[in-house]
Amino acid sequence: MQNPTFGNKKEELETQAGPQISISDNVLLFDESYGMGKDLLGGKGHGLVEMTHAGLPVPPGLTITTRVCNEYYRTGQHFPDDLMPKVMEKMAMIEERTGKKFGNSLLVSVRSGAPLSMPGMMDTILNLGLNDNVLQSLIASTGNERFAQDAYRRFIQMYGKIVAQIDGRDFEELIEERKTARGIKQDVELTTNDLKRLVSEFKALYKEKTGKDFPSDPEQQLKSAIEAVLLSWNRKRAIDYRRYYKIDDSMGTAVNIVSMVFGNFGNDSGSGVGFTRNPSTGEAELYSEFLVNAQGEDVVSGARTPLQIEEIHEKFPNLYDQLEKIAENLERHYRDMQDFEFTVENGKLWMLQTRTGKRTAQAAVKIAMDMVNDRLISKEEAILRVEPAQLDQLLHKHIDPSAKVTPVARGIAASPGAAVGKAVFDTNRAAEQGKKGEKVILIRRETAPEDIHGMIASEGVLTQRGGKTCHAAVVARGMGKPAVVGAEQLLIMDEQAKVGDTIIKEGDIITIDGGTGDVILGRAPLVDAELSRDLDTFLSWADAIKKNGVWANGDTPTMVKNALKFGAEGVGLVRTERMFNLEDRLPFVQRLILSESTEERKKWLQILKEFQWKDFHEIFVAANGRPVVIRLLDLPQHEFLHAAASPELVEPIRKKLPSLREDNPMLGHRGVRLAITWPEIYEMQAQAIAEAKSKAESEGVVVREKIMLPLTVHRNEMCRLRSILEKILPNSPIGTMVETPRAALTAGEIAECADFFSFGTNDLTQMTFGISRDDAEGKFLIRYVEEKVLPYNPFETNDREGVGRLMKIAVEEGRRTNPGLEVGVCGETGGDPESIEFFVNDVRVDYTSCSPFRVPIARLASAHAALKKKSENKAAQYSSTL
Repeated sequence: MQNPTFGNKKEELETQAGPQISISDNVLLFDESYGMGKDLLGGKGHGLVEMTHAGLPVPPGLTITTRVCNEYYRTGQHFPDDLMPKVMEKMAMIEERTGKKFGNSLLVSVRSGAPLSMPGMMDTILNLGLNDNVLQSLIASTGNERFAQDAYRRFIQMYGKIVAQIDGRDFEELIEERKTARGIKQDVELTTNDLKRLVSEFKALYKEKTGKDFPSDPEQQLKSAIEAVLLSWNRKRAIDYRRYYKIDDSMGTAVNIVSMVFGNFGNDSGSGVGFTRNPSTGEAELYSEFLVNAQGEDVVSGARTPLQIEEIHEKFPNLYDQLEKIAENLERHYRDMQDFEFTVENGKLWMLQTRTGKRTAQAAVKIAMDMVNDRLISKEEAILRVEPAQLDQLLHKHIDPSAKVTPVARGIAASPGAAVGKAVFDTNRAAEQGKKGEKVILIRRETAPEDIHGMIASEGVLTQRGGKTCHAAVVARGMGKPAVVGAEQLLIMDEQAKVGDTIIKEGDIITIDGGTGDVILGRAPLVDAELSRDLDTFLSWADAIKKNGVWANGDTPTMVKNALKFGAEGVGLVRTERMFNLEDRLPFVQRLILSESTEERKKWLQILKEFQWKDFHEIFVAANGRPVVIRLLDLPQHEFLHAAASPELVEPIRKKLPSLREDNPMLGHRGVRLAITWPEIYEMQAQAIAEAKSKAESEGVVVREKIMLPLTVHRNEMCRLRSILEKILPNSPIGTMVETPRAALTAGEIAECADFFSFGTNDLTQMTFGISRDDAEGKFLIRYVEEKVLPYNPFETNDREGVGRLMKIAVEEGRRTNPGLEVGVCGETGGDPESIEFFVNDVRVDYTSCSPFRVPIARLASAHAALKKKSENKAAQYSSTL
């Protein structure tokens, strides 16, 4: 085979403006489209055009650009009047090149092709153009009636399912009935007579379901198929896929019409798929499967077991050699691993598709690094080749991909990884069993702060209610524990959960997959995540590129150590109230709240200080010289009093609760308001920090503590509490968490008394939108996103126009007052790649802080943000010279 060469890409054509498009410019043969980009040709069309230009064996065909799709939807799904005349004009040119006549012996496939890969989400129809007359021509020209009948039944089946929207199971049932009657198992065992009978039965089914005869006019078939592909852009599965991967709805799909080549001619024909490298491991080896006497859909469906690469090498050495050469040339041109599809017709190889191949996170990192070492790409390009979110796969245990498991329920994938354990419905029992070394899964309707000890002792958490940023999700991510939340199919009652007819009882073994949201009865096999040397090296490249710090939220020494292991450069948030939820100190916190005088409060605070300074000391030692931001107590009193209490406190708590009752406790007596009322609380914490620092420094540990006040809304709060803290910690930087709109809007005043700001994006989002996070996600927020009232969940990805604008105002005004003001982010969005880009490039924060297990993701996302900013700056410089 000749060694194909690729030309340079031409500048991509801009999308035409105006209310209408020129159809003649948007229906193009493959050799007329070279130089146009994926935004117009779609990924599939672009690959076919590039391969055609390179001289690879590609069947002749044409592409209808994405502009036509967008025009179709812009005009209320009106099929353009002049589209089919132009398509048929180009079809005549394909007839000349193939020597076949459409409506006689030329059949085509009609395929979708979005600019970004959406495998399996849209529709394809093969063998289009067949009718009873063409069937006879095909039999005569090939001398293979079985092949022709097989092609015809496949066409009716696909056309009926995709164009007429007949349930595909109806066709499959007819096939299964035929195989059962014959006593055979595989489709390939069907005889010519079997297939002829199926053709008749499929036509009858079509008429039964539609009230019409199966269409025999090839041009009408083609028009209907084109429209079906356009409609598939907005099928539910395509919309769901775009929403999950945040793909722009306005991209549209191209339509590719390709002359058919047939892999089901016989034993010297077949279809296959291949990758230029191993998509699971990233190894530089050809990876391919090939199914003899089959069309492409047979390979994808898994109905038959294909030949693996070793068998291809042994049985079809000439094909193997051709595939190796093609893979080498594709990779040299695209400078990335490619996924390709091919068909062999009577011994001749045809290429049907190439695109950037999907790969595991492990493979993505290895391929990127190998291509740098092979001098195909730069380190900066390598960094951009790996999506930050992919790294989640490398950081948690997960279910063995080769295992066959059947979920009984599915919730929201809230914290990645998989866990196996006994189902336990009570927090205290989970804690007790966990302490004994038993593996348990804590199952709750939802979790609250007082569930912390049960969560700590559990392998994972499953809740009936909640969203990705609910308590269970946030805490589980912080601890690196798998969590599935919002599994609403579960009906939790006392010590059991019901899912349909299935009952999960206390003590039953279950598996949860926090990466998919699956809940599985029994013990699914798990495999360990491995942090490879490659990943360490790769992330060091990212660190050299990024401009911001990446810190981690950590409330315990273990969390801090995990964060540093994953590359955190500091601890951006230590939540001290989490320390008070532990069993050995909760009774003293309850007595503190019940106290009626300052002296009594100080008594209990003195006891708590002994716990507190030891906590801080352990964290300082674990941080080992990195900065540690300690948020002073943010005490929602009702949560501590509603927790389990010792018998002698039950009655005092019952009497006290009415006086503490608040209509909205999350906006009530908490944060700095509590310290203004009871300053002795923050005085105790400051003393504990001072003692812990003194102890650590005497042991040779460098301590870089920063003191953060929660929920500050006014300059006077900040200045008053600073004056108290400075008497105890004179050299400690003191700042505040910015988590209310007022704090953001008056940041210039607050900055007079603050050394740093850290944005608490969870509360800032709640207060800006005026919604409760947990209530909103359970009641309406998901629907808001589905129905495009909101583009995304603002608790997962920062709301740039609202919350983001407040953040920018706060930074600009804060630094105007205090030019040296350090700014960070410590909310959940501090680990979200899209949010990180905005925080770094637009808000201009100094660091972001996230859960320990998201640190690698944040490191890579920060490098992506820096490279995007660099690209934008270059473009701006270029524009200024024009």
